[in-house]
Amino acid sequence: MNTHVLIDKGIPFIRGVVENLPFPGGVSVDYLPASEMTPGRVKDCDALVIRTRTHCNGQLLEGSRVRFIATATIGFDHIDADYCARRGIRWANAPGCNADSVAQYMESVFYLLAERRARLLSSLSVGIVGVGHVGSRVAALARRLGMEVFLCDPPRARAEEEAKGFVSLDEIAKSADIVTFHTPLTREGADATYHLAGAPFFARLRPGATVVNTSRGEVVDNEALLQALEMGRVGDAVIDVWEHEPRPLPALLERAFIATPHIAGYSADGKANATRMSLENLCRFFRIPLSAIPPIVPPAPPVARFPEGSTAAEQALFAYDPRRDSRALKENPGLFESLRSNYPLRRERKAYGG
Repeated sequence: MNTHVLIDKGIPFIRGVVENLPFPGGVSVDYLPASEMTPGRVKDCDALVIRTRTHCNGQLLEGSRVRFIATATIGFDHIDADYCARRGIRWANAPGCNADSVAQYMESVFYLLAERRARLLSSLSVGIVGVGHVGSRVAALARRLGMEVFLCDPPRARAEEEAKGFVSLDEIAKSADIVTFHTPLTREGADATYHLAGAPFFARLRPGATVVNTSRGEVVDNEALLQALEMGRVGDAVIDVWEHEPRPLPALLERAFIATPHIAGYSADGKANATRMSLENLCRFFRIPLSAIPPIVPPAPPVARFPEGSTAAEQALFAYDPRRDSRALKENPGLFESLRSNYPLRRERKAYGG
């Protein structure tokens, strides 16, 4: 029987690949923007390959023949796991796919914050909340840059028999010059992250600290953050993910030092990783050999090497300067989705020989 796969047309490097995979009985493939993935369009599909803008719940999936969902993202709060379990729908995400991309974003942010404060990076401390795939990369980066690092991850601290080096969120608030969030979004339980950074957290912060969020918008209470900025409790904010996307709070957008449209993980390298992992998950479900997947290789950058004699900071900002994305969003906030969907080529440091 022919397998019908529906794919978000915004997923890069995937067009033409699924069509050539050896599905038993053959395969038919359609590509749609996320906005057009409606119940009527998914009804006769066996599998979906999506991103965060497609909410896979009963409203979308009820009455469909969907058996498998691959999301080309680390996060999966757009998938109703309970509903899928009841319906026998399997799903898989792409953990760690863009961890290096977010670390690249953070490296540039660290250098820009040091410049803004007229401080050496080695004199700044960073508190990392959430030490999974991404947070671990950011911690390793910060240590390489000579920064003092504080780690907060209660689930890991409890689960690891010899958990060392973890501190409480209170300690992070008290000690860190920069606090950066790399948690999933969860709304229930002892470790719920919804509004983890809210008014009580900002009240405990070291005065003048910088708050960075590249995880999920709802992890940070945007109204409370704006108030903390206006009161001077928070010195600066670097925001890539927002509550109520794609309509960020206008006053917070204006007030943030760096404000970007959910693109911290959008390097071409990270996108290629996500596409590859999604294809692997699709193949595993339909029992297709992984060897059938061709190499997923992003385009080369226009300039192949860093400028001769450039410093580490200059190299980081040459490879990626978040101020460009920030200017574009601040000047055109109504183009949030367009800026994401039409994101230009961005390669990671390794593409330049660094």
